[in-house]
Amino acid sequence: MPNYTSHGRVYEVDEDGFLQDPSLWNEEVAKDFMATEGIGDLSQDHWKVIRYIRDYYLQFGIAPMVRKVCKQTGFSLKEIYNLFPSGPAKGACKLAGLPKPTGCV
Repeated sequence: MPNYTSHGRVYEVDEDGFLQDPSLWNEEVAKDFMATEGIGDLSQDHWKVIRYIRDYYLQFGIAPMVRKVCKQTGFSLKEIYNLFPSGPAKGACKLAGLPKPTGCV
């Protein structure tokens, strides 16, 4: 397995850079991974999406569908893409410490 290192911390990731062990996630992990997604700083809007996705994953064991993320956070799909340029499945899920979602390219 490859590793990703940031701020002296080493994370085991899959070939696409997703955290291998979601139980290791905390807010510092999200901050360490934000540069991999081209995000310079995490705003309150970023955290709203990340926390929703993370909570959904912990409750149901899968990432929420994009429509559900938009509906529950109040952000349009365009706004989600503005926050996470690589998209909700790749960028937001990666920062939330989820495994790579099924169907994510």
